[in-house]
Amino acid sequence: MAVLNKRDKRELDWPRHQRHQFFQPSEDLAQFVVRYWHASWRYTTPYRQLIVPLPQVNLSYRCGSLPEIHGVSRGHTFRELAGNGCAFGVTFRPGCFRHFLGKAVRSITDRSVPAAEVFADVPDRPEIPLIEAMLRQRLPTSDPSADLATAAIDTIATEPRIQRVDLLARQLEVSVRQLERLFAEHVGVGPKWVIRRYRLQEAADRMAEAKPIDWATLADTLGYADQAHLTRDFTRMFSEPPTAYAARYPSKR
Repeated sequence: MAVLNKRDKRELDWPRHQRHQFFQPSEDLAQFVVRYWHASWRYTTPYRQLIVPLPQVNLSYRCGSLPEIHGVSRGHTFRELAGNGCAFGVTFRPGCFRHFLGKAVRSITDRSVPAAEVFADVPDRPEIPLIEAMLRQRLPTSDPSADLATAAIDTIATEPRIQRVDLLARQLEVSVRQLERLFAEHVGVGPKWVIRRYRLQEAADRMAEAKPIDWATLADTLGYADQAHLTRDFTRMFSEPPTAYAARYPSKR
């Protein structure tokens, strides 16, 4: 019988080991950039950090390494943090990186590439004024397709009733096929993946409230056929079943 590894106690105690800061972009760049972020950590023994994906492209600087562009990851990943380290990043709005990349965003899905391959004059120092100056030199002209992709993501994120691709297509007055091509070009992953990701986030947020959960009812609310389907999708995205994930949070009963 396999022996399950014990949960790392530092998962819920991470503020003792990590520090995160977030900075808003200048007004003229806010439609392209979600935020800038800085993370630092100190671990005497290595720690496996779970990274749960969102449909966002990031430009990141990690101490001692050249800057990289990280495409959307379709599944969770782990990153080992050890010793004293830091990272700085730029998170781009979903649907807004196609112009900077110069080709379909799906071409970097599940991949990281040197930032210099995308931005020839990328600053070697992670300073916001330098990065914003670089982005301003490449501000796109009006692009109806990019605007539609951004609107589609916003609709999924803010309207829980959108649980199927056909419902999204109907609301945006496009065909399902048009929507799939749009997402491949501007988002990097399909609309079904994005819908599932945001609905699963609703499930994770519910668990964080640490209140009793009727799993069958939750599955139905999120548009799943049954609890087993929810469990499979959640495990693929968050690395563990929802009942195990919920155990992170002490019950408030």
